[in-house]
Amino acid sequence: MRIAILGVGLIGGSVGLAARDGCESPEIVGFGRNPERLGRARELGAVDIVAGSLAEALDGAGACFCCGPVGALPEQIADVLELAPADCVVTDVGSIKRDIVEPIHDERFVGGHPIAGAETAGVEHARADLFRGAVWYLTPTERSSGILYERLHRMVVAFGALPVAIDADSHDRLLATVSHLPHVLANVLVAQAALALTEEDSALPRVGPSFRDATRVAGANSSIWTDIYMANREAIAEQIEAVAARMSDVAATLRAGDAGAVESWNEEAADCRRRLLEADLAGGVVHELRLTVPNRPGIVAQVALALGKAGVNIVDLALAPAPDMRSGAMTLWIGGDEQTVRARELIGELGFPVAAP
Repeated sequence: MRIAILGVGLIGGSVGLAARDGCESPEIVGFGRNPERLGRARELGAVDIVAGSLAEALDGAGACFCCGPVGALPEQIADVLELAPADCVVTDVGSIKRDIVEPIHDERFVGGHPIAGAETAGVEHARADLFRGAVWYLTPTERSSGILYERLHRMVVAFGALPVAIDADSHDRLLATVSHLPHVLANVLVAQAALALTEEDSALPRVGPSFRDATRVAGANSSIWTDIYMANREAIAEQIEAVAARMSDVAATLRAGDAGAVESWNEEAADCRRRLLEADLAGGVVHELRLTVPNRPGIVAQVALALGKAGVNIVDLALAPAPDMRSGAMTLWIGGDEQTVRARELIGELGFPVAAP
């Protein structure tokens, strides 16, 4: 399959390398604005061909990954959908989804966001294993083609990632909490420390590991993060206000001198962190489920989103329409015993018969 990658920096280059490792005989075509970067991508094996135009990059493509900056993605995706073949799945890697997904009414588009990256940028830092074990959010809608969603899901699995279906609004609220807010807090913390040093007229201290860890992402690439802050500003602002309220409560507890309350607060934080870390998918048994569904647009997205919302991981999926094309079979592979039980319950609630072979 021909895979078009638009923008071959860290993420785009890693998509190319991961496709080369995990997909069967891919032909990887790169396109972008920087000829030097494209040449470097070819030298590194991230792409096979450097296209001279967008039309050339998309000619015969079965999949297209739009890897431009968040602010440029809507225009980039619109241009791709004008030229991409009718059977080409088009996706992106942007960390904001609602503003990108909602205006698009083309069945070929499925939004995406791999939770992977590094402080380093550029194709020279791309790695074939960048996505291995990482969550890769997919944001299908009722308009998304089930066949093309299946193709993208399989590719993400081939990259070593864990595809999770989520609606665009939920994605942006979640990322505001677990990704964007930490960047805000890191920026505020370094500014607070710098201000304290100025006020105290002190020499710069040797910072401890906790300060380094908490501020690792401070001042991240402004050309990327300004777009993210602006695109998701409402959700981020809400989380900042919620954190400010919690910080005010902590300040009040400290001023009250209540050691028991402080200990409980600290222990609760430890427990929350443990539960959050344990929520990551662990390896284990995979179970096969087969369900019969009506052959109508959006049915794959409906099932995937219902399971994704409940935290059920679809390790893989396959589609098989019935001969009369009125119904079809979906086969899902679910990781873990408890998740499989929950998947059967949810599918039953959707009204679809499900069986295990």
